[in-house]
Amino acid sequence: MELEASILLELGVLLLVLTTMSGLAWRIGFSAAPLFLVAGLAAGEGGLVPFTHSFDFLEVAGGIGVLLLLLTLGLEFSAAEFTATMKRHAPTGVIDFVLNAPPGFIAGLMLGLDWRASLALAGITYISSSGIIARLLSDLGRLGNRETPAVLSVLVLEDVAMAAYLPLLGAVLVGGHLVAGVLGSIVAVLITLSVIWLTQRTEKAANWLFTHDDEEQVLFRVLGITFAVAGLAELAGISAAVGAFLVGLAIPSPAAERVREILRPLRNLFAALFFFVFGLGIDPGELGPALPAAFALAFVTIFTKLGTGWFAAGREGASVRGKLRAGTALIARGEFSVVIAGLAVAAGYVALGPVASAYVLIVAVVGPVLARSSDWLAAVFLKQPKPKPKREPGTDHQKQDSVDANE
Repeated sequence: MELEASILLELGVLLLVLTTMSGLAWRIGFSAAPLFLVAGLAAGEGGLVPFTHSFDFLEVAGGIGVLLLLLTLGLEFSAAEFTATMKRHAPTGVIDFVLNAPPGFIAGLMLGLDWRASLALAGITYISSSGIIARLLSDLGRLGNRETPAVLSVLVLEDVAMAAYLPLLGAVLVGGHLVAGVLGSIVAVLITLSVIWLTQRTEKAANWLFTHDDEEQVLFRVLGITFAVAGLAELAGISAAVGAFLVGLAIPSPAAERVREILRPLRNLFAALFFFVFGLGIDPGELGPALPAAFALAFVTIFTKLGTGWFAAGREGASVRGKLRAGTALIARGEFSVVIAGLAVAAGYVALGPVASAYVLIVAVVGPVLARSSDWLAAVFLKQPKPKPKREPGTDHQKQDSVDANE
């Protein structure tokens, strides 16, 4: 099978653009994700250079990028840590839902949307972007920070909540019975919990499977299992992203570090394509009329996510700066929000599309900016002293805890 010259040219230009964006982000010490989003927006339908010939490939590559981001996010936890953290942060999950879902639902009703579309908008404002935030924490070297387990716990609780929410929303949007949607949600949650229980009892087998002298063997095994589990999760009505996270969770700590190193270049490539494709799907011409409502909603939900992160990090005993870091890290919305908006638009609620797209783009760009500036914001507005130099990524939590505790 021969590749068309137009496809190769588009992909070549794209990768050159992405490397320019990445280099710029590296020079200014900033996450590249928002720059990739803006590049996609400029190249999308109605943009400067539409990527029409390679779009199908890029769409698949973007989906793989989400899976790899969630897989590497799961690698940061062991199954035991995951269970303990979920128990500890169950109240945070409640606070997160109460603060962030109602603004979307109320805004939908105020905009004259049907209650079903308003329910979709509630999900869009509720769910943070695991993909953007996972990349952001890595780029900023905060994986070892004291507040990071709280941030990851919020993301995981939200992803698990999506296992219940998406089947329910899907049934409601197509005019199905609410009871059927509720039953589907219950089944999805039970499957997720069962997988978590199983991973805690197969650690030795998992360690053997993912420990091999040949990196190629490790790569093929990890990707094969991840894609298979993600596909089964999607068929079960959970989420391919949750399935990928669970695979990362099942890989024990001795093997997880090596798997992260092997996956890093592949993850970075496909993650960049995901953010680009997300921007590619937004028509700039439709954003203008929706911007006032989107900015107002973004303003409100930036503060509600700050409240979620502040509460979650406080339960970990983080400093004021740590609480602010956690809150700003959670602001970005992304992949799940786009999925929810897509379901609503496909069901005929077209008016939701521009508002959702503008909103997600705003918080996906503003969130990383605020996260990058969180220590400066703490010093200026909260009168916190200048932070000590950060430790390298991968610092164990106990050592980093002692650093944060003295700040």
